[in-house]
Amino acid sequence: MFRLSKTLTLALIVMLGAGCYDSSREGANVFRYNEQTGIASLDPAFAKNQSIMWAIHQLYNTLVEVDSQLNIVPSLAMRWDVSPDRRTYTFHLRTDVMFHDDACFPGGKGRRLTAADVAYSFRRLVDPATASPGSWIFNEKVDSADGFVAVDDSTFRLRLTRPYHPILGILSMQYCSVVPAEGVQHWGTDFRRHAVGTGPFRFVAWEEGQALILKKNPLYFERDETGTRLPYLDGVKVSFYDSKATEFLLLRQKKIDFINDIDASFKDEVLTKKGTLRTDWEGRLQLQTHPYLNIEYFGLLVDTTNPLLKNAPTRLQKVRQAINYGFDRRKMVLYLRNSLGIPAESGFVPAGLPSFDSTAVKGYHYDPQRARRLLAEAGFSNRPLPPIKLLTIPVYADIASYIARQLEDVGFHVQVETIQKSLLLDMTSGSRALFFRGSWIADYPDAENYLSVFYSKNPAPPNYTRYSNPAFDRLFEQALAETNDSLRYRLYRQADQVMIADAPVVPLWYDVVVHLVQPEVTGFPANALNLLELRRVRKK
Repeated sequence: MFRLSKTLTLALIVMLGAGCYDSSREGANVFRYNEQTGIASLDPAFAKNQSIMWAIHQLYNTLVEVDSQLNIVPSLAMRWDVSPDRRTYTFHLRTDVMFHDDACFPGGKGRRLTAADVAYSFRRLVDPATASPGSWIFNEKVDSADGFVAVDDSTFRLRLTRPYHPILGILSMQYCSVVPAEGVQHWGTDFRRHAVGTGPFRFVAWEEGQALILKKNPLYFERDETGTRLPYLDGVKVSFYDSKATEFLLLRQKKIDFINDIDASFKDEVLTKKGTLRTDWEGRLQLQTHPYLNIEYFGLLVDTTNPLLKNAPTRLQKVRQAINYGFDRRKMVLYLRNSLGIPAESGFVPAGLPSFDSTAVKGYHYDPQRARRLLAEAGFSNRPLPPIKLLTIPVYADIASYIARQLEDVGFHVQVETIQKSLLLDMTSGSRALFFRGSWIADYPDAENYLSVFYSKNPAPPNYTRYSNPAFDRLFEQALAETNDSLRYRLYRQADQVMIADAPVVPLWYDVVVHLVQPEVTGFPANALNLLELRRVRKK
């Protein structure tokens, strides 16, 4: 397999900054960021986590996308029609979209995108041979015989098995990026590291563990309000230092343009407890925060047929409710998160979504007396609770320990055990964890995405708690069939309330996007999906 040397990679970085070598402008108009977790693939069919999704978003496009107000807006599709039975969506595509120049095409010149490419990309996504972790997105939603059809070069038809309102949100996911068959066939297994898309930036080089280099796509179809072709940047450079401390040092040295989130090791150096920049950092960095469609929580396995629950006190609803009342979310966010987050005192659906209403969905607040009373009602007034093990990952150990200490005051004995993320995912997927740390980041901006975590017909994932309640299922299914937004939101809230009363989860906080950005970067606002949006970024 061909791999670039570090010297050649550096040379490419320099070339992106200017048409010819100019040390004074080296990388001047290249956006630089570090990806601490690495990037596993550049193939959209494997866009299963944020690091991959960020790169895919620069290289590819989807039929529709989500704007800054969480509306579904056109991208590759100029417009779409919906049939009266709401099962057929007809997309009318742009005719000015070109695939990037690449060796997979005759003469190395990219060709025009057509509806056949959309049909191919979706069929490839659900093909078992692809083994995409995103193949589930069309499960039991799309007509298996007549689901993906290229009517002509500029018309694509999607046929559903039943009305499904969130389908446009599904189509905005990076899994649904459009790829050319020639690229997949030409590069074979190397397609994961040799992207061929239509996006604002095109692939140049990827030295795994060293740097990913993208260059401006000169034929990108989008223009700004003045008619100037996007993007404004000349390129993007991604580094792969695996230390948050190193990443922060690079930001201080102006060697990268932003960092996402603030590590606990330096948050107090940069932020006040109120979540603002400390005085000595003002003017040196921009702090950006924005409601983030992510909830941090602890999950509780509630499948009473599982042998793990046979003698576990958490099998009882009142014990689970007592956990929820037994600690102070507000102090936790203030002191451990520097006010970066909203205490989760409503349901599972986070702030930032249109359907969110904290007055309609009543969750849990700090009430230690009520927690003790619930434990007594559950039969633990005269006998101690057996120890409860809480599984978490190292980065959340301080949060878990804080909650464990507070729960001791109301009668719990929580043993915090930190394990690696991969093991925790394996245990929760296999229903082998009783009490565990979790988070849920929106795949698309609809409360259905969160409530599906508790739908009894869903496996683990996403139903890691194995929650099952016919009343919840009924409301959830009614919401999916409802076309009126106001009525659908009401059903979402009712379902959320039913679930939160059963307490299969312990909501901690509704997250916020946190960016530290160099002062010379403009046109880079944070967004609720925390998607890396670089099309309109400028560097002074």
